[in-house]
This record gives sequence, structure tokens and C-alpha cells, in this order.
Amino acid sequence: MANILVLHGPNLNMLGQREPAIYGTVTLRDLDARLKERAQAQGHSVTIIQSNSEAELIVGVQQAPAAQCKFMIINAAALTHTSIGLRDALKMTAIPFIEVHLSNIYARESFRRHSYLSDIAQGTIAGLGVDGYVYALQFAMQQI
Repeated sequence: MANILVLHGPNLNMLGQREPAIYGTVTLRDLDARLKERAQAQGHSVTIIQSNSEAELIVGVQQAPAAQCKFMIINAAALTHTSIGLRDALKMTAIPFIEVHLSNIYARESFRRHSYLSDIAQGTIAGLGVDGYVYALQFAMQQI
């Protein structure tokens, strides 16, 4: 059994309420329950952190090795485009991760098209809504 860390960045606590035409109507609580259920069915566990604070997400990443996390799934939200600190923490842990975005960041505003995480991620899933998390989890469980 392996532990997989799922990180949700700023404003994802508003999932289901915030711009449903872009982000969908599934709540973060429902998404998290879905991920935990799928992981448990395969004999794995999921630890989930949602924070609107860059510092809290960085601390979560830094603590991942001690928590025996074998893989990470991260939707850094707006921090994708701004956080060198989060990038450095992810790189330092050397735990493989997949970058997930609910919307297709490459089809939106130009400032959303640059990611500080993509080049160090195992892969990036964008534009598939909450299913992107499910696909990332499936990949993570296959890799472990």
C-alpha cells in the first residue's frame, strides 16, 4: 500500500461554485471522496491538502517524504504560473508528480500558458475537468 499526496491550490476550495462553466459543478469534497475511494479500492491511501496559502502547500510537499508519499498529484491553480518556491520544493523531494488543471490553461489567457511545474512533472493533464484527477490517480497507482 502506498500513500499518494494530492495538493489543491488557491480557490479550489470553491470548486462547484466558482465559474462552473469553466471549472464544473463537482465540489472539492466530492472530488476528494472519489479519489480516496478509488485509491482504497486499489489498496492505496490518499492524503489531501487544499490551501489558499503558498507556504502551506510548500510545507505539505516538504513533509511528503517523511509521510512515505510515493507519488503526488498537484493542481497548483494560480501558483502554477507564479511560484518558484513551490517548484523548488517539488524538485527537492524528487517524488514524481503529475500536474493537473481542470481547465485547458493553454486555451485561456496568455498569462496562464506558462507553468513553473510542467518541465519537472511526469506529465500534465489539462482541460479534462475533475476526470483529469482520476486519470492522474490511475497513472500514479500504475507507477507505484
